[in-house]
Amino acid sequence: APTSQPPPTETEAERAAGRITSPPPSAGHPPTARPNELPPLPNPPPLPPLLRKTPFPPPRQPRPRRGPAARPAPRPPRRARRRRISRFASSLPGFRGALKQRYSDFVVHEVARDGTLVRLTSFDLPDERADTDDEAEADLPRALESFRLLCGDADCEVLRGFLSSVSEGDSDVSPIILSPDADKAHRLEVHDFFKRNFIFLVTDTVEHSDGVQRCIRVRLRSGPRGRRNRTGIGSSEPSGWRDDRPFDSRGSVTWPYHLGKFLRFHLYKENKDTQEALRVIGKMLGLQPRSFRIAGTKDKRAITTQQVTLFKVHASRLAALNNKLTGIKVGDFNYVKEGLVLGQLMGNRFTITLRSVIAESEDMIKVAVDGLIKNGFINYYGLQRFGSASVPTHLVGATLLRGEWRSAVSLILDPREGECDDMNGVREHYKEHGDIDVAIRNFPRRLIAERAILQRLKKYPGNYLQALMAIPRTLRLMYVHSYQSYLWNHAASMRAGMYGLSGVIEGDLVYKKECPGEGTVTDASENNDDHTNASEMDIFAETLPEETIQSVKIADSEDLLKAVYTLEDVVLPLPGSETLFPGNEVAGIYHEIANKDGISLTESIHGVKEFSITSMKGGYRRVLQRPIDCEWDLMTYTDDKIHLVETDLDVLSKAKPSEVNELLSTGASHDDSLDTSGATILAETESIGSSDLLPELAVKLSFTLPTSSYATMAIRELTKTSTSVDCQKALNS
Repeated sequence: APTSQPPPTETEAERAAGRITSPPPSAGHPPTARPNELPPLPNPPPLPPLLRKTPFPPPRQPRPRRGPAARPAPRPPRRARRRRISRFASSLPGFRGALKQRYSDFVVHEVARDGTLVRLTSFDLPDERADTDDEAEADLPRALESFRLLCGDADCEVLRGFLSSVSEGDSDVSPIILSPDADKAHRLEVHDFFKRNFIFLVTDTVEHSDGVQRCIRVRLRSGPRGRRNRTGIGSSEPSGWRDDRPFDSRGSVTWPYHLGKFLRFHLYKENKDTQEALRVIGKMLGLQPRSFRIAGTKDKRAITTQQVTLFKVHASRLAALNNKLTGIKVGDFNYVKEGLVLGQLMGNRFTITLRSVIAESEDMIKVAVDGLIKNGFINYYGLQRFGSASVPTHLVGATLLRGEWRSAVSLILDPREGECDDMNGVREHYKEHGDIDVAIRNFPRRLIAERAILQRLKKYPGNYLQALMAIPRTLRLMYVHSYQSYLWNHAASMRAGMYGLSGVIEGDLVYKKECPGEGTVTDASENNDDHTNASEMDIFAETLPEETIQSVKIADSEDLLKAVYTLEDVVLPLPGSETLFPGNEVAGIYHEIANKDGISLTESIHGVKEFSITSMKGGYRRVLQRPIDCEWDLMTYTDDKIHLVETDLDVLSKAKPSEVNELLSTGASHDDSLDTSGATILAETESIGSSDLLPELAVKLSFTLPTSSYATMAIRELTKTSTSVDCQKALNS
């Protein structure tokens, strides 16, 4: 039996709009609210007055556009229901507030794997000079002794003399050639020895003029410690050796021996997609987008800071771009040994400002925020996971799972409702005439999937599977993963509606206590070379290809009796070949929805593994997520154009005002609703009584979420309002 009543669904206004499937109350009877359900709102709902704190000035005649009566309650669009985002974690009332009214209202800082917050704190270049390594000097006798045991006394003395010449600053020291060695395995061992112990030396293999004997040649690597003698001319070695042969340059691109091969830097961007920002930087440097490595994508309509790595690129080249970049800055340069991979982060720290807040009292806001901290939110995949286009990505995923290749291509290429007329004209022309060359010329480069399909169809006319496989791997996998997320959202809504969210019930899937970690990191064994620009789908948060498998079990009556597990341990599966389904009725929703879509979760109807759920491991995701280290504050403002949150550039401008102002004067950021130059102007929260404008209320929240959790779903729980673009536009109007 259920342990509690279900949490509330959306409002009666939404039901009247056809957005909730439960039946309306019977005619002639007044509507009654079920336990734990939000009471029905009158139609149209009366709007509460603007909250007035004690220091606020007395009310003045409100501006028509800002008065509460000018803001009708927005209707959440159907797309939220199509993704089955329909339940809340608690029945506490929310309050009205506009999300992302300005991009500066949504600030995101990546949380690195070591738990540090990624911020832009400096534009200084790192010191690339080779430091005196006392430990290396101390280890030299040990290294030479190891080499003597490996190659013998004679070669050891030759190497000792060579190192002595190098230490004396002889940049023109000639290469040395070791004793003949016919054993290839032994030569490989010697090469590896030098790579481990003398990174400033380079080795290759040369042969005698008789074409039989081979030996290892050692030279000084290019860099601060000396100039490379590329030909070996002037060597004192016995004649007969072909030591005039150029050195094998494979893998020996000029790079200082003492620096890590990857440049790690912090990318600060405003109102730009991650891949868009990297594409701009790559174009200036003459690099392909795949040269960059990131741990995850960040929101477009936001101010974000994250880590990026580049292979063998000097910091000075990137730093020189800061005066030319608009809405993008790079800094905090450091050389490291390894590049980033997708999923290599702990999460994200969000600072979100809700503007134009309307609430009955300050206490209502406090109760709502405290409720979010205590109860958390249903860990839905946000609308961003499914794209912003009229053709959501999970519908494309469903056609791929059914093996309908031509239909999938049509969904991607055909005209779309809501897209700009020019773009839809290109789509209409291709659909009517099938002229691939014209379509390729007119599809913008940001539409990665469309262009890849068209170019492959040009080469293989009519081969739609080949065309789909031309889409970069990260993007084409996203379609199927989106369908998995769609099923998960359905299951989460059913779990909340049928059993409530007060505790664990028999049959729930839970993480085993000995394996508490949640699988929210990318499987790094996969090839992550194809970092794609998915900006056309508005992928705001991390779009991880697959959740990592963790050890789970089905909670039984004994577990419930001992109270071993809590609701925070409950997970739901993303279907795959290695995932379990719950041992209660929730399991049925997966198969029910999939069967309606003509999809089997247990067998594939085609042999293309990438487009088959049964060929994926699957994973698990927590049903409930609580914000971490949540802080909040109330603010007032009178100017909509003023930033309410301090950014990294603001902090830098205080520490180094002349340096930052010089950068901003040549590369100031801007968007369609903000026109500023120089450092950000922050709102004054005190002494506003002299203003002739009616102050408005804002709520600022700061919290951390693990990777793959959506901040928009936390805000949805707080305000009990849809976070869709359409709904927020209505609030902002």
